[in-house]
Amino acid sequence: VQLQASGGGLVQAGGSLRISCAASGFTLDDYVIGWFRQAPGKEREFVASISWSDGSTRYIGSVKGRFAISRDSAENTVYLQMNSLKPEDTAVYYCASRLNVISISVPNYDYWGQGTLVTVSS
Repeated sequence: VQLQASGGGLVQAGGSLRISCAASGFTLDDYVIGWFRQAPGKEREFVASISWSDGSTRYIGSVKGRFAISRDSAENTVYLQMNSLKPEDTAVYYCASRLNVISISVPNYDYWGQGTLVTVSS
């Protein structure tokens, strides 16, 4: 089971970026994929998640209306489209997986990707 996050980079405030999480070694049919982020000196926090089976999603309040999580079955990939980015969105973004039920809790996720750095300049 492997998750590989990619697509991070440097963007100006107000800009957009799409990051990807490609899964290999398993099919995602029964899984939830979550995006988390960790800023320097802060704890890792939940950002968004999607249930592969029914497409249901969940977001933290600070990204609602700006970020959108989606899935591509053919590519076995989950995307996080980030719009209207703010400097406070700067962090390493990680994707992670767990079975069946969406959770916002970091310990509830079993497999983690390596992270991709998103830097938003003011």
